Amino acid sequence: MKRFIPIFFCLALMGGSVANGHEAATEMADAAKVWLQNLSGEQKAQATFDLTDEERENWHFIPKPFEGEGMRGGLTLKDMRPDQRHLAYALLSTGLSHRGYLTATQIMSLEHVLWELEQAPKRDTLMYYVSIFGEPGSKAWGWRFEGHHMSLNFTIADGKVTSATPNFFASNPGEILEGPRKGLRVLAAEEDVARSLVQSLSDEQKGKALVEEKAPRDILTSAEPTVQSLGEAGISHADLDGKQRKLLRQLIHVYIKRTRPEVARDELAAMEAAGMDKVVFAWAGGINKGDPHYYRVQGPDFLLEYANTQNNANHVHAVWRDFDGDFGRDVLKEHYQAHHKAE
Repeated sequence: MKRFIPIFFCLALMGGSVANGHEAATEMADAAKVWLQNLSGEQKAQATFDLTDEERENWHFIPKPFEGEGMRGGLTLKDMRPDQRHLAYALLSTGLSHRGYLTATQIMSLEHVLWELEQAPKRDTLMYYVSIFGEPGSKAWGWRFEGHHMSLNFTIADGKVTSATPNFFASNPGEILEGPRKGLRVLAAEEDVARSLVQSLSDEQKGKALVEEKAPRDILTSAEPTVQSLGEAGISHADLDGKQRKLLRQLIHVYIKRTRPEVARDELAAMEAAGMDKVVFAWAGGINKGDPHYYRVQGPDFLLEYANTQNNANHVHAVWRDFDGDFGRDVLKEHYQAHHKAE
């Protein structure tokens, strides 16, 4: 994640209203401190880790065991008092936009839908884990909110949010087919905008964009701690017409604007600065609604990856990754080098 945004200084000079980029870091630190202060000693021991602890990159989106070997690190909502739980939700809200927070809470609510469908004890709307890495408000720290089908990771260094990835949202069912919430599609935009883009392509453009007839079963990067480029296959932003370029930008915004506005603006400005014509869109599988499908949007330093093939193409996985900056690696490296040099 890059940390310079000239366009915002221009907006400020023109009198535009631009939120201070450091406000996000301050609000996150304040919310984390209040939450921690209200935990018992035992709860705090479960919830906190060193910033360099291996748990920092031990992320996943599967329904891990609730106890014993293989369980997630952190303190669950289930193991909090109601007042503590509200403070945890307050922390979650500091990292997300209004739409992002709505999406996150809807994803958690789907665990009850799955419980009704499966009668499985592994489904629980309160089995989401909050973890703090380092000391909130210090020069470098981070936090995570994670459970089945959701993993939100934030890194703060030198008083600014420097990373919001990995950022994973998923939805099962992708569309609720029966019951009181019939028709709900939690990740509708991730699917609809991408489909509009691929269906708008000419036959010649589809020859570039459609990289496989059959979609892979899941996102290719899974929950690897680090990811690399998935190759150059696909159609570039430069090869799209004006309307298609707007759709591609709109699709990118769907993912990035899950985060709070000032964080999203920093990220989007960095992507623009890196060169939009270097961004590539690739699709696999059918292009009609209901077809199993997969796509990715890849830039010089970021990847958006989506798959909807499982459960009769009604089970969505959608992730945003940063090749160098996941978990704030790039900025933390610079931070530690500067800190140790200063010492």
